[in-house]
Amino acid sequence: MSNPYVIRFVDAIQVLDSRGDPTVEVMVETVGGGIGRAIAPAGASRGKYEALELRDGDAAKFKGRSVTKAVSNVINYIAPAIQGIDARRQREIDRIMIQVDGTANKSRLGANAILATSLAVAKAAADTAKIPLFQYLGGIDSRILPIPLLNIINGGAHAGNELAVQEFMIVPIGFETFSEAMRAAVEIYKELKSVLKNMYGASAVNVGDEGGYAPPMKYVREAISTLLKAIKNCGYDPEKQVRISLDAAASQFYDESSKTYVIDGSKLAREKLLEYWKSIAIEFNILSIEDPFNEEDFEAYAELKKELKNKTIIVGDDLTVTSVERLEIAIKHNSVSAVIVKPNQIGTLSETLDFITLAKNNNIYTIISHRSGESEDNTIAHLAVAVKGPFIKTGAPARGERTAKYNELLRIEKYLSADATYAGKLLKM
Repeated sequence: MSNPYVIRFVDAIQVLDSRGDPTVEVMVETVGGGIGRAIAPAGASRGKYEALELRDGDAAKFKGRSVTKAVSNVINYIAPAIQGIDARRQREIDRIMIQVDGTANKSRLGANAILATSLAVAKAAADTAKIPLFQYLGGIDSRILPIPLLNIINGGAHAGNELAVQEFMIVPIGFETFSEAMRAAVEIYKELKSVLKNMYGASAVNVGDEGGYAPPMKYVREAISTLLKAIKNCGYDPEKQVRISLDAAASQFYDESSKTYVIDGSKLAREKLLEYWKSIAIEFNILSIEDPFNEEDFEAYAELKKELKNKTIIVGDDLTVTSVERLEIAIKHNSVSAVIVKPNQIGTLSETLDFITLAKNNNIYTIISHRSGESEDNTIAHLAVAVKGPFIKTGAPARGERTAKYNELLRIEKYLSADATYAGKLLKM
């Protein structure tokens, strides 16, 4: 009898992401009829050490954003190399794709082509086994639902306002279940819309790439205070139930020539920015700050982490880019207490899981994350449960490409029933 897990067929097409940009979707089918489909996301704010997203660059088509080369690479190079291999041999398949690519940053085949294939292989194997992806990846003990970080005020590269900080997030920690946490988040999101409309007018409730509002604000404290108002208006405690987190994406407002950061209309040197973050974190009981400094400055991250001790989580994203090598440097400098996990930053599922293992072995929290250019693909919801979170970051509770992840987590919670545990009950912050 033939092995039902053997990859029988691989195909790829160009589809659209949430910004209307082309991206790669890969379909993998096994001999046993298991089918896996996965779509590569795309970031707007990208670290310079990320694996390369291959685009055609033909200005006559999709303004240079088409991905027909990446699609062709799946069909002409990747498919012949992995057909006939057992889909459960994830590491072998990922290693083969890396070898066929032959570059340090996956620039020949494209990280978008490789990642979509890598994830589709895992999904095809899970479908062949007829078990949910989160259980296929994490085993029967995968039952912890992650705490969502919801970006509901957008700034930086995600919006057209003057806010330097890219994301202002609410984090519903103090709840018994994931579904209760989501209910609170939605209520606050709706209330924030009313608050912003009253304060700034109808144009203030236009949304950014990740579903958050993009009001005409300039100052960080202004945005945080508005979030606090919405939280309190809904009757929630901002100290215990719903905390606030920031994604600064500081590399985006770092001026290399003057070695300063342009924020709140001022130019701050590194030392002044450190004091700024410290005062913001203490004043507003901030749960976490992501990428508070330029992506090269491991020492500044470490200084802020030391200053804030265990009061605020210091998160690396552009700093660590889901790379084991970058994370090892961060660990050496004691730079971070959490890391963002974006599979498309590194390009394969295996390398993503290695990064997560290294983080967890060093008591560093993992935050499984979307990108600003997303799709209906819900793989990261399963990944967050498979690796026991404790966090997931996937945008506001709006726009189909964001709610696709939240809805899948609600389905997983229903599937697990009484075995489901909400990570908010386990986190000691």
